[in-house]
Amino acid sequence: MHIRSYRSGDLPALYDICLRTGDSGEDATGQFADPKLIGEIFAAPYAAHDPGLISVATDDDGVAGYVIGCLDTLAFEDWCEREWWPPLRKRYPEPADDDTSRDARMIRMIHAPVPTHPRPYLEVPATHPSHLHIDLLPRAQGHGVGRRLIERLLDQLTALGSPGVHLGVSARNHRAIGFYERLGFTRLVEPPTDRPPAGYTLGMKLPR
Repeated sequence: MHIRSYRSGDLPALYDICLRTGDSGEDATGQFADPKLIGEIFAAPYAAHDPGLISVATDDDGVAGYVIGCLDTLAFEDWCEREWWPPLRKRYPEPADDDTSRDARMIRMIHAPVPTHPRPYLEVPATHPSHLHIDLLPRAQGHGVGRRLIERLLDQLTALGSPGVHLGVSARNHRAIGFYERLGFTRLVEPPTDRPPAGYTLGMKLPR
């Protein structure tokens, strides 16, 4: 498996892989009426904002996985609010309150993208201002590809002066949680205790 920098021609693969790993790491194909919708949130804006922080894993069959990085989460959110979300909000009107479909859940994120839960790791001076997403198809899993992708991104973020990076992971994705913990990520925020957690925020300090 070869690791290389993202190219603009890889964008369709980002959409495809985002969908095929979109159910807590499992294939979400068929779960959305619009198969590009999940990629419009979790993949494509990063390719538009800072493609230099994307690396892909490829084999003879094409792109099999990617890591996406963001140096400054708050600056990225501001950029999305100015540049990325407005056209998507026109394309995807807010759904009815009683619409519980997967599409509706994603569309609500387009209209209200910034989390409402506390994010102390982003408060000035931010301890973990950067964030990442990584998605691998099954053929790229279990061969050290994920570690290579993340280590490549961590080196980039360190060179750019980031003090730390965070990520979100579904509580159902036990394999991913174990993978991140083996890399050295730890929980930044403890989830509420009055209900089962939907997910966790993990983080890692970077060398200065």
